[in-house]
Amino acid sequence: MSQFPDTPNFTGFNTPSRIEADIRDLDVEGEIPREIDGAFFRVQPDPQFPPMLGDDIAFNGDGMITRFHIHDGQCDFRQRWAKTDKWKAEKEAGRGLFGMYRNPLTDDPSVKGMIRSTANTNAWIYGGKLWAMKEDSPALLMDPVTMETEGFEKFGGKMTGETFTAHPKIDPHTGNMVAIGYAASGLCTDDVTYYEVNPDGELVREVWFKVPYYCMMHDFGITEDYLVLHIVPSIGSWERLEQKKPHFGFDTTMPVYLGVIPRRDDVKQEDIRWFKRDNCFASHVLNAWQEGSKIHFVVPEAKNNMFPFFPDVHGEPFNGAEAMSKLTDWVVDMSSNSDDFAEINRLTDTASEFPRIDDRFTGMKNRYGWSLEMDMSRPCDLKGGSAGGFLMNCLFLKDLETGAEQHWWCGPVSSLQEPCFIPRSKDSPEGDGWIVMICNRLEEHRSDLLIFDALDIEKGPVATVKVPIRLRFGLHGNFARSEDIGLKVAEPA
Repeated sequence: MSQFPDTPNFTGFNTPSRIEADIRDLDVEGEIPREIDGAFFRVQPDPQFPPMLGDDIAFNGDGMITRFHIHDGQCDFRQRWAKTDKWKAEKEAGRGLFGMYRNPLTDDPSVKGMIRSTANTNAWIYGGKLWAMKEDSPALLMDPVTMETEGFEKFGGKMTGETFTAHPKIDPHTGNMVAIGYAASGLCTDDVTYYEVNPDGELVREVWFKVPYYCMMHDFGITEDYLVLHIVPSIGSWERLEQKKPHFGFDTTMPVYLGVIPRRDDVKQEDIRWFKRDNCFASHVLNAWQEGSKIHFVVPEAKNNMFPFFPDVHGEPFNGAEAMSKLTDWVVDMSSNSDDFAEINRLTDTASEFPRIDDRFTGMKNRYGWSLEMDMSRPCDLKGGSAGGFLMNCLFLKDLETGAEQHWWCGPVSSLQEPCFIPRSKDSPEGDGWIVMICNRLEEHRSDLLIFDALDIEKGPVATVKVPIRLRFGLHGNFARSEDIGLKVAEPA
């Protein structure tokens, strides 16, 4: 008998869903733009079985992939498990077999050496495949039409690293997918791999290098010539795992680095520039670009750790006020002989996270950025419980060229999940299109898919697609045109 723990991670809006479903033609309030013809994929951590050790963090749930197929002014829904090796082993056993987040020392002996991926962090489309990603393992490939699992991608054995990022980038000039893998030679190691995959799905580059220290390297940036990687002290070690502490802990005494790695085959360790600054927290990346000899790297930066479940290594309590992140431009100068940052420029006083751009401008200077705002001045009434931590209650649009801002509030008993930009056409101007995102209806324990005019979010959604089930708090998602994934209107759901 399954019995999930009576804890915040497993109750209220965070109650496990575990629903695979097909629903054709969801109910819509407003009007879905008929120009949209494609699918929005997103993923949520959703544990198949109660945690083996009694409680767990949300980041450790099994991957459940949702697809919203938007076409002809309607929206069809399909949801399927990402059937990892972990999912299959536990399905067969009828119970949880894996222990603490990224700690194999706590697993059942029967799964020793098995790939521990939950495939729960990003649903990514590339080369006609759906990639279900977790950064501690290879990516899991799925069919974007049937949504059936195919298996882990090691590129025919060409990939020698053990891990693959959950935040790849597509170079708009070459069409290549650029990725990293940290802890590439094994858990808690300082080895990182830099990969490039061509549009045919072939691994065409794998370069190994070392970083200043092991830490969570959840995201990165690219420019035309460089991979740009920030090293922030959410650190881990085998000693922590042996002591059954959370895998990561934040160290406020350590410096932050920005690594600039040339994007070529013959890179040596000495070719990498490491710029250094004082301590801060930054996880996701809005974008990066080159401007002469300078490199801009825009991140939501906070003074202190944003992850209360990865606590301070010195025992200091979580500081919510210092965890509020704000878009900041880190600038380094490749012509400088110094390892200091050239500039650190705060771009706004608005606290936000989960930044997104018009992805066609990846690695190039962009004008617009959308993200989830945390506005604590708004009324809040969490009658149905929270959904995954910080109250992200506004959609935020920042114009980096003029400085103008727009904000849309979802109301006192709702919260929002990561936005995703849909261009109106392949060659439409930057920002000309729509934003799609999930809204958590906390009191009603259900979800809506919201569609906005991307550059006029303050007027509210042009369409609200009502989902009759509750989608747990998800992490990342992406849109693909129907023609790029072979998705036809006749395909069920």
